[in-house]
Amino acid sequence: MSDPRLFDDDALEPRRERSHADAPLAERLRPKSLAEVVGQRHLLDKGKPLRVAFDSGRLHSMILWGPPGVGKTTLARLVADAFDAQFLPISAVLGGVKDIRDAVERALVAREQGRRTVVFVDEVHRFNKAQQDAFLPHVESGLFTFIGATTENPSFEVNSALLSRATVHVLHPLDPEDLVRLLERARQLLDAPPLADEARERLIAYADGDARRALNAFENLVAANPTAAQLDLARLERALGEQMRRFDKGGEQFYDTISALHKSVRGSDPDASLYWFVRMIDGGVDPRYLARRMVRMASEDIGLADPRALRLALDAAETYERLGSPEGELALAQALVYLAVAPKSNAVYQAFNAARAFVQQDGTRPVPLHLRNAPTALMKQLDYGKGYRYAHEEPEAFAAGERYLPDGVEPAPFYEPVPRGLEIRIGERLAELRRLNANAGVTTEPDVDTGKPR
Repeated sequence: MSDPRLFDDDALEPRRERSHADAPLAERLRPKSLAEVVGQRHLLDKGKPLRVAFDSGRLHSMILWGPPGVGKTTLARLVADAFDAQFLPISAVLGGVKDIRDAVERALVAREQGRRTVVFVDEVHRFNKAQQDAFLPHVESGLFTFIGATTENPSFEVNSALLSRATVHVLHPLDPEDLVRLLERARQLLDAPPLADEARERLIAYADGDARRALNAFENLVAANPTAAQLDLARLERALGEQMRRFDKGGEQFYDTISALHKSVRGSDPDASLYWFVRMIDGGVDPRYLARRMVRMASEDIGLADPRALRLALDAAETYERLGSPEGELALAQALVYLAVAPKSNAVYQAFNAARAFVQQDGTRPVPLHLRNAPTALMKQLDYGKGYRYAHEEPEAFAAGERYLPDGVEPAPFYEPVPRGLEIRIGERLAELRRLNANAGVTTEPDVDTGKPR
């Protein structure tokens, strides 16, 4: 069973003796019990997944997925403490296969001594497939319990074989109430003067749910004001300097402003677009982020109404990479104005979403035989590719009446061009192709009885 001391409510007070006085504040306040952990109640409250594991004494491999500073390393350490297990941390940024081999050897020694081992891999998404695969036989044999921490979606960054052997626990950013509690612990530990309400609110907004960021900023604030009777907003801004910009990544104001920029471009207002663009640049937003958003705008809101918009957005992003700030910002502004005045269409965006929704709810249908590749004699004997009509050999390079959807899937007009910009011409071409298909016996007109395409 797990160590009951991990649930000791007396541990809510900061432990001044836990580490050296010169250690960073975040390390000195690192929880030594579950009662000290701030946030993550959806995992740690009674009956919740991690608490059940602690209470039941069943140690399991897991992936801790969440943003920086939310307690991934702390929880991994507490898991090891709870089961009196050897804790072996590996950094995927600095480590490699040698570190994995060393961990295996140490785990073998611990097993001979009757002790369990927890191998903790920070930034596990940085390991390549071979490095991740190196853990599999030892996880399966029970030599050690694997805990990976990642800020990236494990569905994309962790091998499916390793992912299938671990439970994914999602950690959330700390909410303002959690950060208030944490800052009060820090104030008591440092015997610091009180924070003014305005300074506390600004510091919490700056931290953006990241406990480490909040504690580092508070430690700097206290060190810069050893004789202050109160830590007010002016002192906070002086202590953090350029870090205290108006747009902190993840903050509500940040997302409200990028939303205003995107909607101004979509609404074809170049002046408002420039205003919000300059507001964000002035607030310290990375222009590369704005460049990425502009590429998205070109695809989502302009699309094929003006395909040049996407190329212009990509060119502006590349120009910024060559010139940097402030010279490169002009290229971004140029592209932004073009996006704002370009004809708008979200037809491809809607078609993509409609096709994705259909595929997700539909079964996995086989590729029709006439569309299959037939590189071998056996495949040809099985009628792979039989009856396929090569479009370039047909009139106008169009095989009228040919079917390209799986059997049982009726033609559905996912894509419907809008009557703006180049899509006017695209719409005319698409109408002609549909007319040729209809004359050949294929139609996308709805059935009068069912309302569905025939």
